[in-house]
Amino acid sequence: MSNVTEIRWHGRGGQGAKTAALLLADVAFQTGQYVQGFPEYGPERMGAPITAYNRISDMPIRVHSNIYDPQYVVVVDESLLETVDVTAGLKKDGAILINTARPKEEILPHLKGYEGEVYTIDAKKVSMATLGKYFPNTPLLAAIVKVAGIMEEDRFLTEMKFSFSHKFASKPEVIEGNMAALKMALQEVQ
Repeated sequence: MSNVTEIRWHGRGGQGAKTAALLLADVAFQTGQYVQGFPEYGPERMGAPITAYNRISDMPIRVHSNIYDPQYVVVVDESLLETVDVTAGLKKDGAILINTARPKEEILPHLKGYEGEVYTIDAKKVSMATLGKYFPNTPLLAAIVKVAGIMEEDRFLTEMKFSFSHKFASKPEVIEGNMAALKMALQEVQ
C-alpha cells in the first residue's frame, strides 16, 4: 500500500487515545478516504498503557493487523517515554508528536536516538483553556492532522463540528469547547 498513512497512538486508559483514533477514522472517512481506527488493549484498567492505530488511504486497505512501522506516533502521556518504546518501528521520514509542556531538548534523550521530526504540544494547556478540564485527546487529534497533513485544516474543522454536533447534540457547550480546543491546537503544535 503506497498511499497509506499509518499512525500509532500511545496513551493510558481513560485519556482518550482510542476515542481520538476512532474520531480521526470517522472524519477521514467523511472526506472519502478509506480508513481503519482500532485499539489494542487487554484487561487493563484506567491508567494502564494502551495503543490505538489509524490507517488512512485513498485506496482500499487490505491489511488487518497492528501497525509495526508507522509514519507517525502520538504520545498522549509523556510518562510513557520512560516505560514504552514509543519509537519502535517509527519511520525516519515520519514524525512523533508528544503531549508535553517541556521543551523538545528535554524530550529528545528519551526517544532512543530517533532521527525523524519531533513535534510537541501542551495539550493540558489547550484543554484547560478551552474546556476547563484535562482532555488531551482533542488537542492531539488536531495536532496530528496538522503534522501528518491528513486533510486541509478547514475541512477537518468542518467535519469535526459535524461529528461533535451529532455526538453532543444535547450539550452545545461541549461542542463549542471542543471546537475551540481543535482550533487552538492547530496553532499551538510546534
